Amino acid sequence: MARNQRGHYLGAEQAARIEIIPMIDVMMFLLVFFVLIMLEMIQGAGITLDLPQSSTAQQLDRIKLTIGVSGAGAIYLDGQPVVESELTARLQALAGNRQVDVVISAEKTGAYQNVIRVMDLVRAAGISAIALATSAS
Repeated sequence: MARNQRGHYLGAEQAARIEIIPMIDVMMFLLVFFVLIMLEMIQGAGITLDLPQSSTAQQLDRIKLTIGVSGAGAIYLDGQPVVESELTARLQALAGNRQVDVVISAEKTGAYQNVIRVMDLVRAAGISAIALATSAS
């Protein structure tokens, strides 16, 4: 029987090989898929607030905007810090086009006056659908 340059017999079966490139492609696809799914599952990302609890809390069917109020009184619109004038301008622009629902999330250790101030800003922009976020007990 004839041999090739490596000393193997011609016509003999070669050892099975595991092709790793397609496996890497599949793993990258799965990684990207799960990262995108997890990003959709994280709600209100950006700031961490310690919400007060309520035994009568209800889940809203649709939420358009989330306004966060930190314990120090800082205002966040969908996780981004804003000043009062910018908040009012953005809310007025949205309220002119369609129905807007606003959820205010405020820390339980914060001053009640900060929540009322934000509610006044939302009402001044022409939005009357306001909810206060709580954590379920």
